Amino acid sequence: MTQPPPPPNQPPQQPGFGPPQDPSQQQPAQSPQQPPSAPAGGPDLNKAPEPGYGYPQAPQPSAPPAAPQGPGYGYPQQQQQPPAAGYGYPGQAQPGPYGQPQQPGAYGQPQQPGAYGQPGYGQPGYGYPQPATMPMQPQPGGGGKKFNSQIAIIVSAVVAIALIVGGGVWYASSSGKDDDSKNTAGGDGKNKTNGGGGGENGSGSGSSGAQEKAPADTGSKVLFQVPAPKTPKDVTSISTAGSWLTDTVYAKSGIAEVVGYDRAKGTKKWTIDLPGPVCEGSGRTTEDNKTAIIFKPDMPTKGDPQSCTQVAVIDLETGKEVWTKTAQSGTMPISFNNVTVSGGTVAAGSTSGGAAWDVATGKQLWAPKTSDSCYDSGYAGGAKLVAVRKCGEYEARQLHIQNIDPKTGKVITEYKMDEGIEYAAVVSTDPLVVAADVGDSAGDGSGISDFFSVDNKTGKLRTRISAPGEDFAARCDAIYKIEKCSGLAVGNDRLYIATEEHDGSGESYGQTNEIVAFDLATGKQTGQRADAGDDYEIYPLRMDGNNVLAYKRPPYDKGGQIVSIDGGTFKQTTLMENPATENVRDVEARMSPDYAEILFSKGGLYMSSVYASDFSAGTDRKEYLVIAFGTS
Repeated sequence: MTQPPPPPNQPPQQPGFGPPQDPSQQQPAQSPQQPPSAPAGGPDLNKAPEPGYGYPQAPQPSAPPAAPQGPGYGYPQQQQQPPAAGYGYPGQAQPGPYGQPQQPGAYGQPQQPGAYGQPGYGQPGYGYPQPATMPMQPQPGGGGKKFNSQIAIIVSAVVAIALIVGGGVWYASSSGKDDDSKNTAGGDGKNKTNGGGGGENGSGSGSSGAQEKAPADTGSKVLFQVPAPKTPKDVTSISTAGSWLTDTVYAKSGIAEVVGYDRAKGTKKWTIDLPGPVCEGSGRTTEDNKTAIIFKPDMPTKGDPQSCTQVAVIDLETGKEVWTKTAQSGTMPISFNNVTVSGGTVAAGSTSGGAAWDVATGKQLWAPKTSDSCYDSGYAGGAKLVAVRKCGEYEARQLHIQNIDPKTGKVITEYKMDEGIEYAAVVSTDPLVVAADVGDSAGDGSGISDFFSVDNKTGKLRTRISAPGEDFAARCDAIYKIEKCSGLAVGNDRLYIATEEHDGSGESYGQTNEIVAFDLATGKQTGQRADAGDDYEIYPLRMDGNNVLAYKRPPYDKGGQIVSIDGGTFKQTTLMENPATENVRDVEARMSPDYAEILFSKGGLYMSSVYASDFSAGTDRKEYLVIAFGTS
C-alpha cells in the first residue's frame, strides 16, 4: 500500500549516556543474506500480499451475522494508536508491547506542545506517522477475512474525529464497580521474564526445563473479571498498560494506580496509588518480585497532558512503592518512553537519552551527558542489558546495539547496524536478536522486515533473517518500546514466529496460520511447524524451558486455548481450553493478542486491556479490564 511521506523533522537530538562513538571503529556494513525458500508448510513467499497488521478484521463468513455497531467491539478496526502499550501492542505512538497514548497527532496535523516548553514533534508509529487513535476492539471469533484498505481509511477517519472531539486527553477515573455476573461462566541471572510475552531461554531440544504441565482436565473456568475503569467526561481513552504475575499475585495497572489481586480469587490484596497514569511497565521482574514502572507526576488535562518523568520500583508481593526517581538531560527533566530491569538495575530510555538506577537503593548509576553526540533511545533487559543507541541525523541514522554492564553502563560488545535504519527493537537479549524495518519495506505497520542475530560475546552479526510483512505476523514497537514485541519467542537458539493468516483447508471459510522456526546460527527455517488448525490463529507467548507456550485465538463458537509446543518434536499439548459460552467468548474475543496483555503460568491465564475508553458509552455492553481463567 502507498505509505505517507516521512516527517520533515526529526525528534530533537539530545545527548545520551556514554562517550561519542569513534567512526574508525565502525564495522563494515553487513550484506543482507538472501532468505531461503520456505520449506513445505512454511509461508508461501510467492502468494499475493494480504493486508497486514493494522487492518481491520472482517466478520467470519461462518459466524452468525451481527447487527451493526458503533466504534468499539465488533467495529472495523484501525490498529493505529498512540503511545506505548505493553508487550504485544499495535503501532503505538507515544513514549512508551508494552502503553500510554502519545500526545502528538498524525503527521501534517497540529501537534501538542512538547514537554516543558519543548516544541512538539509528530512521532511516526512503526516507521510511519500514525494518527493518535486507540486500538479498536477485535471482532469476535478468530480467522476472519480482512476488510479492504478503503474501509480501513474510513474507520481511521471516524476514530480520529472522535478523538479530536474528545480533546485528545488520555486519563480516566477509578475502576467501576458494576456487577459482572452476566459475563461470568458459572541479568546476573537474578531477573525473570514476566508470565507472558516474547521471552528468551532454553537451549537444546526437547521439553527439559518446562514448568507448565497439562492438568487432568484442561477445561478452564473464569476465575474473576475486573470491570474497565470509567473515563471522565469528555475523555476518550487512557492507558492501562502493565500487568505482572507472581506465585500469589496478579498485578494490573488501573487509572493512576497499580492493583494486586489474589491470582486465584481476584480479591484485592493491595493498591499502590499514584498521582498520574502509568505510562509503561517493565515486563521483567527481579527474583524477589520487584519491577519498574514509568508514570506521570499528575493527572493530565486538556491544557497540560503531562510527561512521563517518574520512574519507580514497586514490590509486587507487598504492594509497596520502593522508590521514585527522575533524571535530567542537561537542565531538562526527561520524559521516558521505556523501562526495563536487568542485573539489579532499572534502565529507562527516551529521545533525550537514557538513565539507570540501582533496584535496591534507587542510587542513580548514569544519566545523559551534555557532551554526547549520541543517545540511548531504549533498553532491553533480562539475562543481559542491551542499549539501542542512536547516532546521526534523521534518515542518516546509525543504530548501535550495545551489550552493556548493568552496574556501570560500560559497553561490553557492540553491533553497528547499517546506516539509514531508523528504529530497532530487541526481541531477546540472550541470545541477542534485533528486529528492524529496513528501508521501511515491511509495508504492514508491523515494524519488522528483518531479524538480526548477533553474537553477544563479539558483537558480530551471526545471520540476518528476512521476514516479509505479508508472510509473518510478528510486530514490534521499535520507535518507543524497544523490547515490546508480539507474535514471536526466542529459545533453543531459534526464533519462533507466527505466520500471517491464510485460508483454511477443506470446507472452512475461516482463516488459520502457523508457528515456524528459524535457526539463529544459519538464518534458515528448521522445517518445524505448529499448525493452529482450521478457524484458529496461533500466537507464541513465551518460552517455557525448551518449549514454546502459545495462545490459540478461537473461532466464534469456541473458547481460546493455551498449548505447549515441544521444542524438539513440535508436538502440541493442550494446557487449557476456555469456556465456549457466549458471554465468556464475548469478553475473551476483545482481548486480541494483537493488543492485549496475555500472561500464563501455573494453569492461570490472565488477559487484560491496555486502554480504557468511553466507546461503549450509551450502550448496554460492559467493558472489562481483566478476565482470568484457571484449570483445576
